[in-house]
Amino acid sequence: MPITNQQVAGRAFLRPMYDDSYFPDRVVDRGRAILLRLCERIEADQPSDLATLYALTQDATQEFNLLDQEFVAAGSEIETVAREWICDEFCFLASAYGFTAADAEELTAGRDW
Repeated sequence: MPITNQQVAGRAFLRPMYDDSYFPDRVVDRGRAILLRLCERIEADQPSDLATLYALTQDATQEFNLLDQEFVAAGSEIETVAREWICDEFCFLASAYGFTAADAEELTAGRDW
């Protein structure tokens, strides 16, 4: 399903991670795919409130929890800077879809990275 939100469609997700050789592109690609699936779900489900949005972001957060294992296996990890970059993407998405009051911590609650 193509992304219809133009602000989101033009976004270079996780660009700082691609620019840092510590993070293998093939694993970052999987993180980008998680974010794109989250966009697709937001557009398909059209959450009407923050609680519904948070449920969607929690699913994506769990995917990133699993992805961290792949980073570790590749000699990397979702460390402090990467955590901030990923959380920034979640905040960007919430705002782009009209949830400007979304709490950054709630968007990725349940993360273990």
